[in-house]
Amino acid sequence: PLGATINMNGTSLYQGVFCDFIAQAMGLELSISSQLMIVLTATLAAVGTAGVPGAGLVMLVVVLEAVGIPAAGIALIMAPERILDMIRTMVNITGDAAVAVVVASTEGELLDLKANQTQEVIN
Repeated sequence: PLGATINMNGTSLYQGVFCDFIAQAMGLELSISSQLMIVLTATLAAVGTAGVPGAGLVMLVVVLEAVGIPAAGIALIMAPERILDMIRTMVNITGDAAVAVVVASTEGELLDLKANQTQEVIN
């Protein structure tokens, strides 16, 4: 579908980084297989996350549980969550805009900026 939210790079990065952060803060050591599981589940969770504020935090619990990290560690990031959500949104939108430019370019629909510039009226 055209309106699917599948390019949520910021959410995927957030989930991977904070799973590692929470594991380190709790004194847990992650094996290579656990780290690969974080990459896989964070990628899948980013594809399935709704595009609403705070949804990334809910999906972080899913990723934490998939790796065996206690979800209680999520309390460590509750305070700055709103600011982090805004930053994730910025990363997601930048990725969406980049993909839109690439698709428009390959389809030959990218506007020629020089041809579309308006001339300034000189007084």
